[in-house]
Amino acid sequence: METNLRVHGQGVFLFGVTAITDSSASFSILDANGTDGLHVEFSQTNVLVNRIGALEPLRDPTNTKGLVALNGAYYWFSLDSQNQTLMAGIGEARIETKTYKYQWNLADGNRHQNKLFLESLTTIQHPTAIRPIRILRDPITLHVPLAVKDTDQLTMHDIAHAKFIPKANLSTISQKLYHCISGKAFKLNTPDFPKFAKAIEYSIATPGCWCNKKLQEKSQEFSKDKPNLAETYLRITLGQNNGESPGIPYVMEIWPVGHYSPIHNHAGAEAIIRVLHGSIHVSLFPYLCAEEDSVKPFAVADFKKDDVTWISPTLNQTHQLLNLQTNKETCITIQCYMYDEANKAHYDYFDYLDNKGNKQQYEPDSDMDFVDFKKLMKREWNARPRSWRCC
Repeated sequence: METNLRVHGQGVFLFGVTAITDSSASFSILDANGTDGLHVEFSQTNVLVNRIGALEPLRDPTNTKGLVALNGAYYWFSLDSQNQTLMAGIGEARIETKTYKYQWNLADGNRHQNKLFLESLTTIQHPTAIRPIRILRDPITLHVPLAVKDTDQLTMHDIAHAKFIPKANLSTISQKLYHCISGKAFKLNTPDFPKFAKAIEYSIATPGCWCNKKLQEKSQEFSKDKPNLAETYLRITLGQNNGESPGIPYVMEIWPVGHYSPIHNHAGAEAIIRVLHGSIHVSLFPYLCAEEDSVKPFAVADFKKDDVTWISPTLNQTHQLLNLQTNKETCITIQCYMYDEANKAHYDYFDYLDNKGNKQQYEPDSDMDFVDFKKLMKREWNARPRSWRCC
């Protein structure tokens, strides 16, 4: 089978392996004539790359990982002709998941010759045991920031140190989502209800109020046989499902202190997430693995009020959100989702890991419509007892 690179000499090949029954999985990246190229082999213990025409091994002495016998694992190989670098890894294609790297010596006299060789590579040939997932246009080069900033917020220092991803570097769909929720007037507390956040805190803390009762009801949502109040959050939706996202595209999520989500992914959708109140702790995982505790997060990050982060079909997809016990406030976020134009399947579920580490499906639902929720919070807040009147 053949898969073409989108640009000659560069890109990322994302692939799965149908079954790890043999000792290795291999493919070749060839020139237009099929006479020269790279032979790439993922073995049980490492990644081996050989120059086909010259029979030249391209070794990374630090590489000790190849295929892994874990459910959900997938792999990537990056080809970078401009920097004359090869990389490979497991899970999301990014620097943090890299397990193999080889770079030609850019200072020797072969730089031009090596560049011509790499730029001649056009086609990936692979057996049926390798399942192509996606070809990315650009190679892996730098750390990809998690936080988004708009043009008028960015400094030269931010760009030089890769502290933020510019909004302009997001996909067209993610930019559209960003513009929908990033405005200065897009706030939780508004002139018609300046104590909205306090009212939500009151409803969570008070037995008999809606938030408190709903969280109790949801304690078995992700752990069917073992109620877990901490593994709950509230989903307040804005608008209707238009078929372009997993569930209703705009969701205000409410995270009491100490509450968290299961490890989950986002159906291959794009998303923008903004913190409206409080702060949230995010752990990122390379892929969703059904074997409990087998895959550790490759990065963690904390986002505070007005911070914005993002999800693409290939990056930041698998994560866990947690409002740390050390925080003093409920965290409230606004999430918005949309499938990209290449997504024809429109998978309607978030896959997650239950309390036994098994992969399950969760259909994104609504606990209440936003307009009704705001009216209810106003009624509860206006009826609050004297002890809350000072707030």
